[in-house]
Amino acid sequence: MDRISRKELKSDRFQERVGSTVQYLDEHRRPVTLIGSIVLAVLLLGWGAHWYSGKQKVVRQQALTRALDIQNSAVGPSSGNPLVKTYPTAEARREEAVKAFQQIINDYSGSEEATIARYYLGVIAAEAGKDTDAAKYLQEVAGSGRNLYSSLAQFALAQLYQGQGKTAEAEKLLRGLIDHPSILVSKEQATIALAKVIAPKNPAEARKLLEPLRTERSAVSRTALTALSEIPAQ
Repeated sequence: MDRISRKELKSDRFQERVGSTVQYLDEHRRPVTLIGSIVLAVLLLGWGAHWYSGKQKVVRQQALTRALDIQNSAVGPSSGNPLVKTYPTAEARREEAVKAFQQIINDYSGSEEATIARYYLGVIAAEAGKDTDAAKYLQEVAGSGRNLYSSLAQFALAQLYQGQGKTAEAEKLLRGLIDHPSILVSKEQATIALAKVIAPKNPAEARKLLEPLRTERSAVSRTALTALSEIPAQ
């Protein structure tokens, strides 16, 4: 990621900035028979395409940054500082953020920034209790083929399904993430989430999943111990 840490991307509130990886156009065309001015034209065209691609990426990232700034804005009375954006209500902020993220999807469909925008629209919808919309956006990201965000969307979907009582769907997603962890969703994180999902019906397996994590690094062990304490007695 360019400027945003992975920890920020995984924040529980889903309201931290998200960066993106650099994408390049293919510049390695090597004409064999073309000579003189034709070769020069091809080289200039390749340079121009690369320059244009980089410029467009900057524009997309700026649009994403503006949308995230709205999402992170304060709610309440105006501070009087024109540089500090505030909204009178959370609903007003939500509506403005949705417009900004949707505009990115409309303008830059297929880009990494559009994938991130869909993820945030899913999270915003979930926070607003719009489960159908949330599932739609998160499923799109989960199936996008962009592994970095796909795993995060799958994890969010599992939490959404758990809240809806769709434990089988949540369990399937989490077991998949355990088998295929990512930078943003670790095997330990998926394991703890799975244990919480199956604990009401299968406390023995939940304990079996959590026990090995008690001796892991401190943050994982603390979370595992907390989850263990919440498992109902058999």
